[in-house]
Amino acid sequence: MSTIVNKVAESGIITLDMAPFLPTNVVAFDMKPFLFREMILKEKDFRAALPEHDWLQYEGKHVAVYCSADAIVPVWGYMLVTCFLEPVAASVYFGDAEELTKVLLTQKINSLPTDEYVDKRVVIKGCGDTPIPDAAYLAITAHLRPVVKSLMYGEPCSTVPIYKKR
Repeated sequence: MSTIVNKVAESGIITLDMAPFLPTNVVAFDMKPFLFREMILKEKDFRAALPEHDWLQYEGKHVAVYCSADAIVPVWGYMLVTCFLEPVAASVYFGDAEELTKVLLTQKINSLPTDEYVDKRVVIKGCGDTPIPDAAYLAITAHLRPVVKSLMYGEPCSTVPIYKKR
C-alpha cells in the first residue's frame, strides 16, 4: 500500500499572504462640503466651519485629504485642515484614500524583515477574499527578490514563476 505524500507541505515553500499588509484605518477628508457652492473656498466661511467639524472621528486614523469637486483650492486651505487633523490623526496625506492605502501598504512591505526569506522559495499568495492593490505585488517583489532563492505568484499547488536565483 502506498502512502500519500503532500509534496507541497514538504517542499519548504513559504506562502506570503498580502492581506495582512493592508491598512485598516484609512479614511478620507473631502474638502468639497466646506466650499461655497462646492466650488469656491471663501476664507472667512472656511475658517468658521473648521472648528465646528468633529475632528475626533479621525483619531488614530490615516487621513487622506482631497477635494472631489472640480475646484481650485488654495494650498493654505489644505494646510489649515492639516492643523486640525495633525493632533488627532495617525497621519495626514494629500490625495485620496486609495492612494494613501498604497503608500501605507508599500511602507509596511518595505519594513518587513527579510531574514526569514533568505535563500527560501516564496510564493506570494494570489487569491483571496480581500482585493490587494497591484502596487503591493510590485513592492513585495522588489523587497524580496534580492534575498530569496525563488519567487512565485499564486498558490503552492499552482504557481507562476517570477524569479529564480542563478
